[in-house]
Amino acid sequence: MQLVRIATTNFIDETSPGSTTKPGGRPIHKMLVSFSAAYFAGALVTDLAYWQMPDVVWERFSIWLIVAGLIMAGLATIAYVIDLASGRQIDRPAWPRVVGYALAVLLSVINAFVHSRDGYTAVVPTGLMLSGLVIVVLLLTAWVGMALANRNSVGE
Repeated sequence: MQLVRIATTNFIDETSPGSTTKPGGRPIHKMLVSFSAAYFAGALVTDLAYWQMPDVVWERFSIWLIVAGLIMAGLATIAYVIDLASGRQIDRPAWPRVVGYALAVLLSVINAFVHSRDGYTAVVPTGLMLSGLVIVVLLLTAWVGMALANRNSVGE
């Protein structure tokens, strides 16, 4: 049996004293947007489960996931405004992502009100269609944003 002895430990990387507001090189608002999109996708999955198995627990999961996604969307908005106010470099063009994300959040707020009603008809078909529409809007927003970013990077 061989023993290894550690003389010193240093958990701080002193070679790059960069800002801690960009974990992994990504702005925090992008990370929070990813979390909210994941919560909204989870709400679609639980809506589909409720459609197939009308157990109230799936409807409760859906509303919790929608509310969690809206909370993350609020935090992402605050982080984005802070990044804009501090003059940090934001990916260009930002407007398609902002408009698409705002539309998805607005649809999710409406979806939260739809899910707050009682009964099976609170989720099926209206809540289910709204959850699906939110995901479609988020996917289109990501696709358009990436296409415009690639077009701008090729043109430079």
